[in-house]
Amino acid sequence: MSRIVRSSKFRHVFGTVARKEDCYDDLRATRSAWDSNYVAVNPSYVAVLYESGGGGAFAVIPLGMKGKIDPKLPLVTGHKSPVLDIDWNPFK
Repeated sequence: MSRIVRSSKFRHVFGTVARKEDCYDDLRATRSAWDSNYVAVNPSYVAVLYESGGGGAFAVIPLGMKGKIDPKLPLVTGHKSPVLDIDWNPFK
């Protein structure tokens, strides 16, 4: 039996490792296995889905706040059903 191997369209993509001071530490991303967007970014903020279950919560972090994230970071909460996806309004 012959195998067909498709070449990746990303074979010419190379990256560099980010410096530690440009990273976010201690982000508690959700542990649920949904097929959705856990992170959304716009030019000023990054939003991270913390818990997608009932009453799900997400954090909105300014892009300038890099390094170790405060474990008492305020979360956006109040949903009665699961939060499955987050995104920014492209018109604001």
